[in-house]
Amino acid sequence: MSNRLEQLRQLSAVVADTGDIEAIARFHPLDATTNPSLLLKAASLPAYAPLIDAAVAQARGGDAQARVADAGLRLAVAIGGEILKLIPGRVSTEVDARLSFDTQASLDQARRIVELYDAAGIGRDRLLIKVASTWEGIRAAEQLEREGIHCNLTLLFSFAQAVACAEAGVYLISPFVGRILDWHLANGAAKPAAPQDDPGVQSVARIWNYYKRHGYDTVVMGASFRNVGQVLALAGCDRLTISPELLGELEGSDGEVPRALEDDGARAAPGERLSEAAFRWQHNEDAMATDKLADGIRRFAADQRKLEDLLAQRLNG
Repeated sequence: MSNRLEQLRQLSAVVADTGDIEAIARFHPLDATTNPSLLLKAASLPAYAPLIDAAVAQARGGDAQARVADAGLRLAVAIGGEILKLIPGRVSTEVDARLSFDTQASLDQARRIVELYDAAGIGRDRLLIKVASTWEGIRAAEQLEREGIHCNLTLLFSFAQAVACAEAGVYLISPFVGRILDWHLANGAAKPAAPQDDPGVQSVARIWNYYKRHGYDTVVMGASFRNVGQVLALAGCDRLTISPELLGELEGSDGEVPRALEDDGARAAPGERLSEAAFRWQHNEDAMATDKLADGIRRFAADQRKLEDLLAQRLNG
């Protein structure tokens, strides 16, 4: 019997949740995802030093702040370009989390990212623009999809977010698993007796089943895993984005990997489209989702600032 990673690949497309070139080369994922936290980590790796130098040298802008921001986008695109040399599919590159509540600014930056990739000879068929699943982010993604720019909606914790993303016709969503469990444990819940009892696993399964039942084409990519039990409990999900540590654990272990998510073939017409007011109310009713969305945006913004501080030092050095 093949190892559990190879068995999992038969049921779900495996995506690497890392910007580490060596890890991506080792595990041969279909796609790879990046975010400010992963880019910050990657920037400390010796292999990326030339990319940082190039991003800083090419940075454009009217003032120091604009040049730093431009260098940050150039670095994200350069790392994305390196990753694309190793994978057959797409790389996700994230819009600045500080723009999560500004539809137009998110659109502008997303188009700029696509422009930089195009200048590097990389077409939009190899990209996903990663946007936070706020109401404003979902609206930006809806417009980008109309322009033929596919999107990955991240920081997705509530069912309302998932429904709104499907209704907007976005290409892919990344519902989080581990951070949902983190919140429940921090708020007094008992540790799940089995992976199927994990609230993060249950959230993704509910979304996947809803999408299949109502015929939505949006890809569901489970994300933010804390252990292999969570991963295997979602075997059969469209895609799973997994850290190198957990990919290594799966590769090094044996045992049967059964399909956990099964499409029963039943179909039904979706209900009335969510209005902005309904979306905000339903999301607000989910205390976990409101907490974790806000916390996730703050964390990504903090790491973006750290990355920009690093670039600023290089620009001024």
